[in-house]
Amino acid sequence: MGRQHQEKVDGMTTGTLYDKLGGEDVIRKVVDTFYELVLKDETVNHFFANTDMEKQRLHQTKFISFALGGPGRYTGQSMEKVHTGMNLQPEHFDAIVKHLHDALAHFQVDEADISQALQTVETLRDDILYK
Repeated sequence: MGRQHQEKVDGMTTGTLYDKLGGEDVIRKVVDTFYELVLKDETVNHFFANTDMEKQRLHQTKFISFALGGPGRYTGQSMEKVHTGMNLQPEHFDAIVKHLHDALAHFQVDEADISQALQTVETLRDDILYK
């Protein structure tokens, strides 16, 4: 999943993308901004109409933290199982990716790091669409 992204400086590992972004506290803020954008977007906000957003934000923070190389293991359900019955289409997935990009950019994450994070998300496309 791209989880092991680490930077090397003079042959030494400097940490994961999770560490570079500032850890779970920053990821939590990114997730809050991400859902502000998502919930304003009529393309995708209806998918969250009956969602406990506090629980969703917590879950998403843990998932993104794990995906970016943070500590611990992801213990949630598979992406395919979570999205079964939603029949998500490419335009939905693309909208979510755009909002994640914009949330990361809001916190001055550089484009190279955003690209790395979105590559990880992109690996989930086939597990999420058309279920």
